[in-house]
Amino acid sequence: MDDRQTEHPDHGDDLEIVRRLLADAPSTAPDALLPLLHEVQRRVGHLSPGAIRLIADACNLSRAEVHGVVTFYHDFQTAPGARHRVQLCMAEACQAVGCRELAAHARESLGVEWQEATPDGAVQIEQMYCFGNCATGPTIRIGDRIHGRVTPERFDALVTPLRPESSA
Repeated sequence: MDDRQTEHPDHGDDLEIVRRLLADAPSTAPDALLPLLHEVQRRVGHLSPGAIRLIADACNLSRAEVHGVVTFYHDFQTAPGARHRVQLCMAEACQAVGCRELAAHARESLGVEWQEATPDGAVQIEQMYCFGNCATGPTIRIGDRIHGRVTPERFDALVTPLRPESSA
């Protein structure tokens, strides 16, 4: 039996993007795995089972090896997430300056728990550990941008523009 039939369904357009990326990649040697994974996630938004299969085949690695790398690094997502990922540093230095209180505010104001997306699909919050911004904690990262000295009010000011206006 073809095991691809039992995998989580992939969107055909996403897999076509992965195929083109692999065809155009300067290298598909095993040491190119991390750059390929990052590029697929940047273009598609996540690393689906089908994308992992294509990347493994191109790099001459097993799916288990690629899946192990994907699940080891917190920046990779294996399923579609929200349009915006808001990551809160929960490391000790940020804990010393109020990240737990900020995290409680973030979860309450968005009405979600860790790793959950808001009902509108706009924002997802995640715990991370150390952005190297320890002197100016609490720290959050939105996309590729680091924000330090984040208060609950500043959190709201940064996240509100990411959400569509309510229709109420």
